Amino acid sequence: MQKSVHRLLALLGLVLVFSLIAASCGNDDDDGAAPEAPAPTAASTEPPEATVEVVPTQSADSGGTLQAVLDRGHVLCGSRDDVPGFALLNDAGQYEGFDIDMCRVVAAAVFGDADAVEIVPVTSAERFTALASGQFEVMNRNTTWTATRDGTEGAEFLFTTYYDGQGLMVPASTGFTTLDDLADANICVSTGTTTELNLTAVFAARGIPFNPVTFEGFDTLVPAYEEGQCEAMTADSSVLGVYKYEIENKGGPDQHIMTEIISKEPLGTVVRDGDSQWAQIVNWATMATVQAWEFELDSSNIASYDGNDPNILNFLGRDGFDPGLGLPTDFAVQVVSQVGNYEEIFNRYPQLGVLEGSVNDLWTNGGLMYVPPYR
Repeated sequence: MQKSVHRLLALLGLVLVFSLIAASCGNDDDDGAAPEAPAPTAASTEPPEATVEVVPTQSADSGGTLQAVLDRGHVLCGSRDDVPGFALLNDAGQYEGFDIDMCRVVAAAVFGDADAVEIVPVTSAERFTALASGQFEVMNRNTTWTATRDGTEGAEFLFTTYYDGQGLMVPASTGFTTLDDLADANICVSTGTTTELNLTAVFAARGIPFNPVTFEGFDTLVPAYEEGQCEAMTADSSVLGVYKYEIENKGGPDQHIMTEIISKEPLGTVVRDGDSQWAQIVNWATMATVQAWEFELDSSNIASYDGNDPNILNFLGRDGFDPGLGLPTDFAVQVVSQVGNYEEIFNRYPQLGVLEGSVNDLWTNGGLMYVPPYR
């Protein structure tokens, strides 16, 4: 009996020793750091040692682009100032052109005021860096949608507003009609563009030697071409048409645009990656110009529509229809009444060419202008 008591006491002693050892080791970190103090519970009344106010930045990644635009009171739109018909700073110091109007479309949709926009001119080489760094939140600048740009530039390409293709122009007096005629020629081209890449790729593939003469913008490229520094100039066909018209209209020599198109150039609006709400807003504002055209609504009649087509009523934001885009329900009315439908905008600038029957015509007329249903 006495032995049993002694054994029991010895066993209890061992248990106590192991318990103390476990308690002393339970909070050790691998690096020997002191144990962390327990976090205060919800019921604690002890004030924290310091209070740090965290203010979220209005970045594309945080989904704050719309709020940043609203707080500023106007849209910043990256564009250019040297292409008549698309984007030009005119003699009155005002920006005008197809791309400029597409910037104004976004302002009309967001603010109900097409003039609530500031144009930020940017070079071809710097445009994507400027967009990514927040110098503007929308870009309409003759910018081609390509896989590489979509994948590496931090940019999101939206609805294609103008389908184009690259061509070459020469003085008609040269008699040049084919690419082979341009062997060893000096060719004027804008640097930092897909135009420059296409020119190099196509001529290399066909074994045609040439000398590229590069320029930052058309304000220096075109005068150099007119002065004879280059035997040819290359650009999107629409741009060549603009400068053919400009050169001949001021009494210059006749120009010839070669019939061969060497690329596909879908041009449209671009925003930064990372803010789906802002991308939707800009996209649907832009597409509203085409949808209005399809509905036969223009700046003269969209506000006074008195029909009962449910699709049109949805489009106009009547009867409380709201697709949840983050825009006022009547944004399409504001866009079209202030800036115009796509046909009106296009035909405002004759330098862009003829709309009817082109690839930029409505899908119902055999063109490529087709937008998702507004319902």
